[in-house]
Amino acid sequence: MGGIQNPPRLSGVAVFFTVFLPFALGHYLSSMLRNVNAVLAPDLLKSLALTPGELGLLTSAFFFAFALVQLPVGIALDRYGPRKVQLALMLFAALGALLFARGHSFGQLVLARAILGCGLGGCFMSAVKALSTWIAPHKLPSVHGYLIAVGGLGAASSTMPVRLALEYTDWRGLFLALAALVAVSGAAIWLLAPGSSKPAGTKMPVLQSLREVYRTPSFRSTISLVLIPHAVFFGIQGLWIGRWLSDVAHFPDDAVAYLLYMSMAAVIFGAIAVGMITEWAGKRGVTPIGVAGIGIGLFVLVQAAFVVGYAPSFQLLSVLFTLVGTITGIEYAIVAQSMPRELTGRAATCLNLLIFVGAFLVQAGFGLVVGLWTPDAGGHYPALAYRVAFGVLVLLQLPGLLAWLRRGRAASVPAPAVEEAHRPA
Repeated sequence: MGGIQNPPRLSGVAVFFTVFLPFALGHYLSSMLRNVNAVLAPDLLKSLALTPGELGLLTSAFFFAFALVQLPVGIALDRYGPRKVQLALMLFAALGALLFARGHSFGQLVLARAILGCGLGGCFMSAVKALSTWIAPHKLPSVHGYLIAVGGLGAASSTMPVRLALEYTDWRGLFLALAALVAVSGAAIWLLAPGSSKPAGTKMPVLQSLREVYRTPSFRSTISLVLIPHAVFFGIQGLWIGRWLSDVAHFPDDAVAYLLYMSMAAVIFGAIAVGMITEWAGKRGVTPIGVAGIGIGLFVLVQAAFVVGYAPSFQLLSVLFTLVGTITGIEYAIVAQSMPRELTGRAATCLNLLIFVGAFLVQAGFGLVVGLWTPDAGGHYPALAYRVAFGVLVLLQLPGLLAWLRRGRAASVPAPAVEEAHRPA
């Protein structure tokens, strides 16, 4: 493997305006478009006479396409750099949004939604790749926290602001405007972002480089701790928290919508706090994986409160799930810090692929467990169903947390003591 040419240094102001802002705008739009169908569902059902099953397939086409492109995007990011890759992908996404606005059949909308997912599949990963190139490693956790917060802002913008926009236009007009914004975002990255230096020497074969990513001890230790909680966070927050608030806490739909909006706000503040805490802890000798372990422990405790039915404040519990769950986003920063620069794009997209597949399995599996019970006349499932489902999630996360605790205990034991402990009697 050849060496990597170090890029010229940029000032903090230059990095903010030419790297962070352009790529963050793409991530904002990606998060917004990923969640917007939840608000548009009534309009889509009315104007196109879709069945609920068709609406579910239409929405999930984005996630399937998004996961499908992760590895190709990672390879392209390492080979061509995020600036070139994002220009092509954002123009492709703009085409998908335009086709969605002009779609008149279920098949046309599914195809458009899939194109949109493919085009937006590199937004977060390209930002991670660019930031890992131009920002010092010790600052990555806080900057990644800001990036995740921008994504939370995009998700929040897909709720009340979209509902407000629909008072002035229909869903087709909204997607025309979004198509233009996506194209502008791609152009901004191309015009403002600095070019990336290319790897010197020969390129590592694709399969070999992917094996290199998965064989890296830091990558394996990170995903063993954070991957399942990250999948739980993604898989539960977008669907089952709302159903839990309705079925178990018995809140009306307006209250559920408000609490979900508050949860999105919690993601914004939580992501920023995670970055700041990680940087603060690093100055005191605590590694990012140590911060992650403590945070995952708290996240599992929050889920345990769902299991035991912590009734005094269901509202607080629903918001705490997303607030504390933002700790899982530190996974990207840890991987970016620990991998060779020529593999950061591939490593980040490998990680994203695992997270999205895991989130799909968590979301589907949670529903299968809850579905083992019979709903009441109002269609609400019993609290016991949710307690069992959350209990299964807690059990799935405990092995990784316990393994982290064992690694930390072993690292704290001085070498002579370890030798003494293993000396035959």
